[in-house]
Amino acid sequence: MKKFVFIILILLTSCTTFFKKKTERVLARVNKDYLYESDLKGAIPPGTLPKDSLVLTRNFIDNWVRQKLMVKQAVNNLAKDQMDFTKQLEDYQNSLIIYEYENALVKQKLDTIVTDVESRNYYDANQQNFLLKDHIVQIKYVKLPLKSSLQKQFKKLLSSDSQDDNNGLVELCEKNAVDYFLDDQTWLFFNDVLKQIPIRTYDPEEFLKKNRNVEVQDSMYQYLVCFRNFMIKENISPYSLEKQQIHDIILNKRKIELISRMQEDIYTKALKNNDFEIY
Repeated sequence: MKKFVFIILILLTSCTTFFKKKTERVLARVNKDYLYESDLKGAIPPGTLPKDSLVLTRNFIDNWVRQKLMVKQAVNNLAKDQMDFTKQLEDYQNSLIIYEYENALVKQKLDTIVTDVESRNYYDANQQNFLLKDHIVQIKYVKLPLKSSLQKQFKKLLSSDSQDDNNGLVELCEKNAVDYFLDDQTWLFFNDVLKQIPIRTYDPEEFLKKNRNVEVQDSMYQYLVCFRNFMIKENISPYSLEKQQIHDIILNKRKIELISRMQEDIYTKALKNNDFEIY
């Protein structure tokens, strides 16, 4: 028998089987290494269709075989000193241990509460770090069937600032609109709006400066849009749009500071106890 490779692929429907301790089905062999059915655990997501499961299984087996072949080829061609990974493995293990300890420390001791005052103060002190990369808008919009008889009523309510009219608009949208967005206090990226509403413009900045109420349509729907406010890119982004990012930045800074203090405390304590020497 050739020394190269002898591979036996046995899927769930195969008729020839090998067994590990007489209970495990063997799926493949490369030299003296065997791939067993239990090794597939976790490789196939729950609920995968049988057809897709078969493809994933074949790919997993093929990748396993190829990896084993490459390792064998490398072992046969590398010198012993080239395969000594003791230092790399030690460094990697140490990194994993430190990483796990730092994560445990962060979970136990990190203060995750960021007050509005703290968040706002950070925003005010770092506004030049929050420049808009795209135009943003505050809008209300309604999507209606192309020949809806309620267009005039929708237009009137959409352009009104009255709370009663706004309540009426909500009720009318719930019953008759194909789609709608009425929260004109929330900032949206204009490019995202254009993905939902077929507005065509070659100069977004000029369009936003000159338009408040807009009506557009496609082959099936009529879109009624009321622009309440807008901001042009490169301007300072509003606090409400950056609040979550600021929250994450503050927590990350706390995390770094916590880990740094821990490292320094360990070093100082070890120095005091004469636990190490530098020659």
